[in-house]
Amino acid sequence: MHSLALDEQEAAAPRGQDLARALQRAERRRKLTAASLTLPLLVFLLLTFLVPIGALLKRAVENPEVADVLVHTGEALSGWDRHGTPPAAAYAALVRDLGALPETAQAGTLARRLNSEVPGARSLVMGTYRALPLGEGLSPEQTRDRLLEIDARWGEPLYWQAIAKNASRWTPDYLLAAVDLRRDAEGHVEAMPAEQAVFGKILLRTFNISAVVTVLCLLLAYPLAYWLSTLDARRANLLMILVLVPFWTSILVRVAAWIVLLQREGLVNSALVGMGLIEEPLALLFNRTGVVIAMVHILLPFMILPLYSVMKSVPPTYLRAAVSLGSSPLAAFFRVYVPQTWSGVGAGGLLVFILSIGYYVTPALLGGADDQMLSYYIAQYTNVEVNWGMACALGAVLLAATLILYSVYRRVVKSELSLG
Repeated sequence: MHSLALDEQEAAAPRGQDLARALQRAERRRKLTAASLTLPLLVFLLLTFLVPIGALLKRAVENPEVADVLVHTGEALSGWDRHGTPPAAAYAALVRDLGALPETAQAGTLARRLNSEVPGARSLVMGTYRALPLGEGLSPEQTRDRLLEIDARWGEPLYWQAIAKNASRWTPDYLLAAVDLRRDAEGHVEAMPAEQAVFGKILLRTFNISAVVTVLCLLLAYPLAYWLSTLDARRANLLMILVLVPFWTSILVRVAAWIVLLQREGLVNSALVGMGLIEEPLALLFNRTGVVIAMVHILLPFMILPLYSVMKSVPPTYLRAAVSLGSSPLAAFFRVYVPQTWSGVGAGGLLVFILSIGYYVTPALLGGADDQMLSYYIAQYTNVEVNWGMACALGAVLLAATLILYSVYRRVVKSELSLG
């Protein structure tokens, strides 16, 4: 009997090993199948999300306009102390680099970049480029004299300092300018002059408008979401469709509708005057009021959805229990119910605020000159001034603000961001 039991154990051991190997192979196949199914999504996210962000951050510190064109000039200025006029070799190198440009468009790009550093550099560079060639066999000193005859501004250190500062392909200047800082002629970081420091005010204005919109969305969405959470599923779903209707309409169409409603002779002013609440039409268009009203209307669903999701998960028996223990209904609501909805408040507030700081169309169409947000200036640098470096630097500031807000949300609420 003992030998028979040993024989059965020895026969069972290989079967157990075969079963373990079969389970391992099945697990590997399951993981491989899951990876193959998620691979297209990962590739899509890489190409449409991570790669553009990486390109934005790269362009924010890239400075090829001067470094790629004035190669020899940058080398000639590398030993210059940036005080007084540069050596004659720098003048000769400048003429050599400008003369090597095959197209006027490249000279225009160079001139535009230097003009963003020193006003007047565009006319200086383009005038010199059109005057080339200067002649054959000129010494560096003769080249310098000829350039000064063409334009005496080549004797001013300011323009040469701009070339020397931008001779490197990588620069922090765009990012510094986005936060109202700059580098002086020697490369030291300093604050922008008061008359040039604009982006700090624009960023504060962006945060101010976004904060106002977020608070108003919360005040409107909280009671509505609470009411929806108390209804039965059929009526709640029907009313939720009405909440989601704005998602099915173009933002541009909604903004155009608000222009019709808020204008001086629009429906809102006509109704207020007709009811005798006001005597003269209110200024609701092309100012901060119109911007806030339209943004609240557009972003309200982003506050309602996470609030409703959280409120549906709060058992109604908690409130009844608090009241039965002697608490007033109002005190029970604020002490028992509201603390359980903080995650929804945080998620909705973060969503609305992050979406608000990136708004462009609504402030551009409904606001005035003092109501434009940071995205307006990103579009301005992209489409009008064609300064991609500055546009990407401002975009990087918005990205940094978004990441900081999300990290604060994670620390305070300690949950993942979700719409419900």
